[in-house]
Amino acid sequence: MSKLPTKDEILQWITDNPTETSKRDISRAFGIKGAARIDLKRMLKELEAEGHLAKRKKTYRDPDKLPPVAVLQVGEPTLDGDMTARPMEWQGDADEPRILIITRASDPALGSGDRILARLTEVKGEFQYEARLIRRIGTNPRRVLGVFRKTPEGGRILPIDKGDGKEWLVGKTNTGGAKEGELVEAEQSGPKGRMGLPQARIVNRLGDPTQPRAVSLIAIHQHGLPHEFPDEVIAEADTMHPAGLDGREDMRDMPLITIDPADARDHDDACWAHVDDDPKNEGGHVLWVAIADVAHYVRPGTALDGEARKRGNSSYFPDRVVPMLPDRLSGDLCSLHEGVERACLAVRIQIDAHGEKIGHRFVRGLMRSVASLNYREVQAAMDGDVNDKVAPLMDEVIRPLYAAYDALIQARNKRQPLDLDLPERKIVLSDAGEVESVNFADRLDAHRLIEEFMILANVAAAEDLIARKSPLLFRVHEEPPKEKLDALRDTAQTAGLTLAKGQVLKTSHLNSLLAQAEGSDHDELINLATLRSMTQAYYSPSNFGHFGLALQAYAHFTSPIRRYSDLIVHRALISAHKWGDDGLSPEGIQRLEPTAAHISETERRSMMAERDTTDRYLAAFLSERVGSDFAGRVSGIARFGVFVRLDETGADGLIPMRNLGNEYYHFDRESGTLTGSDTGHEIALGDRVVVRLAEAAPVTGGLALELITHEGKSLPQGSGSGRGRRGKPAKRKLSRAKKKSAKTARKVTRRRK
Repeated sequence: MSKLPTKDEILQWITDNPTETSKRDISRAFGIKGAARIDLKRMLKELEAEGHLAKRKKTYRDPDKLPPVAVLQVGEPTLDGDMTARPMEWQGDADEPRILIITRASDPALGSGDRILARLTEVKGEFQYEARLIRRIGTNPRRVLGVFRKTPEGGRILPIDKGDGKEWLVGKTNTGGAKEGELVEAEQSGPKGRMGLPQARIVNRLGDPTQPRAVSLIAIHQHGLPHEFPDEVIAEADTMHPAGLDGREDMRDMPLITIDPADARDHDDACWAHVDDDPKNEGGHVLWVAIADVAHYVRPGTALDGEARKRGNSSYFPDRVVPMLPDRLSGDLCSLHEGVERACLAVRIQIDAHGEKIGHRFVRGLMRSVASLNYREVQAAMDGDVNDKVAPLMDEVIRPLYAAYDALIQARNKRQPLDLDLPERKIVLSDAGEVESVNFADRLDAHRLIEEFMILANVAAAEDLIARKSPLLFRVHEEPPKEKLDALRDTAQTAGLTLAKGQVLKTSHLNSLLAQAEGSDHDELINLATLRSMTQAYYSPSNFGHFGLALQAYAHFTSPIRRYSDLIVHRALISAHKWGDDGLSPEGIQRLEPTAAHISETERRSMMAERDTTDRYLAAFLSERVGSDFAGRVSGIARFGVFVRLDETGADGLIPMRNLGNEYYHFDRESGTLTGSDTGHEIALGDRVVVRLAEAAPVTGGLALELITHEGKSLPQGSGSGRGRRGKPAKRKLSRAKKKSAKTARKVTRRRK
């Protein structure tokens, strides 16, 4: 072609030939050669500036149309069951086009959130495009939660995660209207751009990150906790009515009570005890533990069941709860409120005078709680301070409960479960959501009483289902791996304590170590180190025992309102006892393995979200005390610095390596120590320190500390020549752990001669 095409001709070509839109394709189509290509380039730039074209890598296309091949994100199916999708990148001024996925029999199953590469065809009607799958390229694109900062090019996102220092780039068309300083949720929208930073598209604006109640909201979004119930789930819950007596044992005359924290959001367990009148069990007791019958309302295959399984468990924060079940169930029909008839699954347990279980029987019943009490008022009553509500229950209910508990303690002491002493932090918020105080929660006998009753009921559930050869989910806690035990042994040696070696590990061995440390300066250190040596408990359809509780079989039965695992066990009991058609379905049995893996993961997710929320609240609480000094103990040592746990609040902060004097510190992984290059000064786990709070970042939960004194003394000053030098220290001292090991080795050698 001898002359340049007009702009309209170029646009028509691109519309008619969506797969041939590079500058080279256009030049070839119109016969443009030599210097004329410069004029074509200018025309394409003008069309781009006028908004008629959008440049994508080396091709041009209409910004209000999608390319013939695009990356899509699968959405929720329509009411008719059709799969829909949305484009991962949309440059147009109009609303995003609606896309219908046309599936073939050979295509893999797609779910909401999946990302696919698809071929698009423009259509007319309710949907603007039809998509045919080329391949699935992954699920749930990488997401980030951070603070938005505006720039002339669009903006940047500063992640709130302490471990993520990289910013994300946001183009002008992907800001979603976010304002400067707003907390936003974004997903990766393309490959890395300038300076290797990922490109992002803002999908959710969450408001001011400095507001007190944004703390738990940050954790909810950061860890992907489902926190809004779909309409069909709420609608299903709203149709529920209280269960009646039909097919149930009448337990309404039993003086069952609930004992919970004063701020409990639900009541899913009740108990009662009395002296056993069986002459063969002199001095024994009968315990009743009744648990809300959630399975009656949440049946397999329903929307409620699907959502409960998806969530796996409830998540608890200082200012809110993200429940597994809608409030119509968790706060009403499945909550054992005082004076209200409620459906339950209950177990009658016989124990002898020494607290050993000698029999049990499960029933499906209807109960009525005679009182909803809290731990403090029950304990106060046993200590002599009886209020008007508890007084009528003392002889018939409260004292018999404590008598049964005293017997159970004998069995517990004989069994020797792991006896860690790690106080739980309790964050108290004002009505405005600000931290008023950080306390360590008391551990009362009332707490331990309920804990022992629940453990016994869980054991009974596991044993009952094993005896009936029923599938179920066990709560599994395996013994610590050798490398973790070796690390614990080294920590104990550093503290001058011993952990037996060369024998099958039992919890009694660990309890002996904890007893050695009790009351000493190393008490907290050894408790923390022992906790860190443990494997994480998980759910499994196979029984591998529970090491921490020193039990051969254990299953979660007592909290079906907040744990899906317990609902599975309830269904297994219903099926095994033939109590109804709402038991464990064949499909449920077939997918016990993936269900166990899924709810183990959701449990870990909730734990991390709850821990991160606590860290952020602590950082907010301490932010007004930057510059103050705090006593603490070294709780961790890494190549990049020293972690310190503050005595006052239990908060953990980091002393970066650069703040450790003017010499280089060598990290010894084996002994868990730092040693100065010039002075040989050593910092080890458990050492007492005084630190100064240098920085508190509520958005990330990070605390930066400066070391003031170590073991009551200032840090010795090196020559400074060791800063940045990574060779061996000039005069390196033998670490405390190695000294202990060497001393032990010499003793053994001498004895063998």
